[in-house]
Amino acid sequence: MCGIAGFISFHHAPPAREAALARMLAAQLHRGPDDGGLVTSGPASLGMRRLAIFDPANGRQPMVSPDGRHHLVFNGAIYNFRALRPELAARGWVFRTDCDTEVLLAALALDGAAALPRLRGMFAFALWDARERTLLLARDALGQKPLLYHADAAGPLLFASETRALLASRHVPSGLDPAAAADFLRWQSIPAPRTLHASIRSLRPGEHLRWQAGRSEVSAWWTPTRAPSASVPSPAADIPSLRRELRARLDDSIQAHLAADVPVGAFLSGGLDSAVVAALMARHTGPGLKTFSIGFEETAWSELDEAAATARHLGVEHHPHIVTGRAVAADLDKLLGGLDQPTGDGLNTYYAARAARAGGVTVALSGLGADELFGGYPSFRRLPGLARWLPVWQCLPAPLRRLGLAAFAAGNTTSRKLGASLDAASPAALALLQRAVLGEDAIARLLAPSTPAAGTAITGEHPATAALTNAWTAALAARPAGAAPPYALLASLAETTGYMADVLLRDSDEFSMRHSLELRVPFVDLPLAEWAWSQNPALLYPRGGAPKAHLAAACADLLPPALLTRKKRGFTLPFPRWLRGPLRPFMEETLGSASAARTGLFDPYMPGQLWRAFRDGRDDRAWSRVWSLAILVHLANRDTKA
Repeated sequence: MCGIAGFISFHHAPPAREAALARMLAAQLHRGPDDGGLVTSGPASLGMRRLAIFDPANGRQPMVSPDGRHHLVFNGAIYNFRALRPELAARGWVFRTDCDTEVLLAALALDGAAALPRLRGMFAFALWDARERTLLLARDALGQKPLLYHADAAGPLLFASETRALLASRHVPSGLDPAAAADFLRWQSIPAPRTLHASIRSLRPGEHLRWQAGRSEVSAWWTPTRAPSASVPSPAADIPSLRRELRARLDDSIQAHLAADVPVGAFLSGGLDSAVVAALMARHTGPGLKTFSIGFEETAWSELDEAAATARHLGVEHHPHIVTGRAVAADLDKLLGGLDQPTGDGLNTYYAARAARAGGVTVALSGLGADELFGGYPSFRRLPGLARWLPVWQCLPAPLRRLGLAAFAAGNTTSRKLGASLDAASPAALALLQRAVLGEDAIARLLAPSTPAAGTAITGEHPATAALTNAWTAALAARPAGAAPPYALLASLAETTGYMADVLLRDSDEFSMRHSLELRVPFVDLPLAEWAWSQNPALLYPRGGAPKAHLAAACADLLPPALLTRKKRGFTLPFPRWLRGPLRPFMEETLGSASAARTGLFDPYMPGQLWRAFRDGRDDRAWSRVWSLAILVHLANRDTKA
């Protein structure tokens, strides 16, 4: 796990590039406190900050091939590196270390980008080929590790793990992207390839970038259309065999994610997903496993008792921590100062990661991703009905649709989200719109009339829509004659490529790395995901069944009986109370007219109006809209000053 950076240019001398690179690496010290280094080869200067996980003594980066041709900087973990190593050695590679970085270097040196589908893990890397004078940047299929870049029309290319590092180079403009601000208001994140900064782009999950002679080209090496669901029938003949196979695959993923030469622990909430991860881990690590949970003084939100009960059942060493609104308010400068991109989520990860690092582990496993794969969200149940009604809605006369949208917009949070969904032009767009936070009318009112995005149609089209549409078309073509459309599969792909990639995984990486903790997510494992998507959707996501019923049944023998009958509740923080209480001064100042006006993006008075409507109202579910808006206003002002 590292922070990586690079500066490739024919027009900047090595000392200028290396000075910029030193600033970029200093800005990412938290990502790699154990080691650092940089190397220059021709027009390319590469650097890294390392958090040592495998072979701490020998896995230094940048890593250079024995012939001096290939130079690699790498952020992530390749879980199958020991399985790949013998084959690469048989092809002539003489290994000098026992780390995954050298296995990745060997695979790329021998096979180039063709090696990517064989990698099991999370990764973002840069490979410089000194002979061909080409750079390859790549990001893992599901988007666990970030990779951002600036490509100047005159030729230079800079890349890093964080936008703050690119800005620290002093070669990347800090101007904001109004369209990205509109994206954030809609999705509570900025979907790749955009970032908050107009000059900085992000590789999307499953993409790589090739740079040569000052020109760069981005393309996908993996998309959801490659999931076996498009053509492979379900291998499970019945539910018992499906559950046995699921258990075996979960256990395989856990074993892969346990690989490390440093202490490994687990996040443990009161729910099913993290309990499954901890239970399977405990079978391999024994009672010495350390687990970490956070809870709150507000008992209606806290799951500390449930987490403690699971820990006792598993016999693990459990470490609970209470987070208060007062503590968050006191930590606010530190929290906001550490943000790289705006987000409306992730504070739970920040505090859980801090507890885990203080508790003596360098790697922690999380239950993130189970809801997306196994039907844990309401979208799995809502989507079929909404998709059936969408053609009817689209056939209504335009004046009638406008009246209906106005009625939805005047309702509560659920009503507004339903109205936003009706803008969908296809089932794929409809699936993604389940995660919309603000509708187009609300976004247009918040943005200043002078903001470029306010003067054009804001379509709400998610960057993943095209790939998701292709996957949906392939899934429809592959279904048996007379079978119902596999809407649950569409929901799973949408949640994975949208909300999980843009919000959950991005926040997990950023907030865990603030504490130099490597966070691993065994449910976000490409072999496991592709297997799940290859199943008969009616079997894996039964209509009317309990969410994640097969996941619970597959591991029932390991879990506390009370957990299996407990009603699902999402893990949320007591933000409605905190925002009206200890965080209120921050909200009042940040969403005030003077602060909003300084951004140059917003109508000076609309953010405050939205805040007051929440502060004085009873719709607690609207907290995410005002909190996200405050984060965006704060970062826009901070980065404009930079």
